[in-house]
Amino acid sequence: MTSIIANTILPRLGRSKISIAVSLLILAAAAFALYGLLRDVDFGKVAAAMKAQSIETLAIAGAFAVGGYVALSFYDLFALRTIGWRKVPYAVAALASFASSTIGHNLGAAVLTGGLIRLRIYSAWGLTVVDVAKIALVTGMTFVLGNALLLGGAVTYAPQAAGVVDHLPLWINRATGLAGLFGIAAYLIWLAARPRAIGGSGWRIVLPNLRLTLVQIAIGAMDLILVTLAMYTLLPSSPAVGLVAVLVIFLTATLLGTVSHAPGGLGVIEATMLLGLPQFHKEELLAALLTFRALYFVLPLFLAAFSLGLREMRLLAQAASVRRDHHGCDR
Repeated sequence: MTSIIANTILPRLGRSKISIAVSLLILAAAAFALYGLLRDVDFGKVAAAMKAQSIETLAIAGAFAVGGYVALSFYDLFALRTIGWRKVPYAVAALASFASSTIGHNLGAAVLTGGLIRLRIYSAWGLTVVDVAKIALVTGMTFVLGNALLLGGAVTYAPQAAGVVDHLPLWINRATGLAGLFGIAAYLIWLAARPRAIGGSGWRIVLPNLRLTLVQIAIGAMDLILVTLAMYTLLPSSPAVGLVAVLVIFLTATLLGTVSHAPGGLGVIEATMLLGLPQFHKEELLAALLTFRALYFVLPLFLAAFSLGLREMRLLAQAASVRRDHHGCDR
């Protein structure tokens, strides 16, 4: 089954030699940056900063993280409706989205691991490997469009925030942000002309129309806004840093983490945030990052694994009940 998914999904959504090289480059740069950034860190102070976080702060950050996962559940629901599977209930789509995203991103190779989980869940409703590949494509588009809108807009507004990480002139960063916004506008204009489709026979997807694409962008943007607010809530209260600046740095960090294919963006997110927010004490910022990782990556990973385990136990119980009933009828 794994080989079937790999042969179906990866050639269309997988990694070329260039993308592998980019991933390795990002990982190497993050490792080098972390080595320099963490050499003088007092981990005793990091632990103390984590202990000093208030229950109220953790509760608010946790609520934003939960809200982010609720928004994430609509990725799969939107994708299912886009490819014509309207009978799959929201609860099923939410479980598939949550489990595939959480486990896939934490384990790495999210296209393959997430595809396996989606196929396991959706196959009970009649979906095939090709359908799962289509869902992966549409959900990926949702993430890219939402990211392009938020990051493009934020970098256009505050190019100096991106400059802390990439060290590029302000005009280049602003031009990059404007290019992202222009790309979205061009895509919407292209969709408005007439119905659009991509792919060939057996792999054809009719793209959402203009109105539905705006909904798609809103889903991706809402997910990213809520996750950013979770991170923003955990940051030290002093010095004060604007939300837009944090949005630029955090979305850049998560985007680099996604492109790197590192499990959970581990190391990449931390390195980018430490570089992008030098005004904070390293120990306090690292404490916030570790707490965020626990709230948004570690705890959901256990919850996703537990939810899948319960589902499998229920399916086994149902299968055993059917076998007993069958044997009873035979007698």
